[in-house]
Amino acid sequence: MRICQITGKTAQTGHNVSHSNKKSKRTFDVNLQIKKFFDAEADEWITLRVSAAGIRHINKRGLAACLKDAREKGYVK
Repeated sequence: MRICQITGKTAQTGHNVSHSNKKSKRTFDVNLQIKKFFDAEADEWITLRVSAAGIRHINKRGLAACLKDAREKGYVK
């Protein structure tokens, strides 16, 4: 399933709108990246599927704080 393990973002649905204003269903997928982060507390590398926004969260708040919140919300085991 396409879900960010830090923010919990999932795909949204919407419409493709043609020039004649006809609408057909489409999905807006999450910009997921598979990225390795080094957890200094556990002294190990962790591989996460994170969105671009999730990477910015980790850069701003730190990996430990983001993992703690994600575990509380159930995004990461």
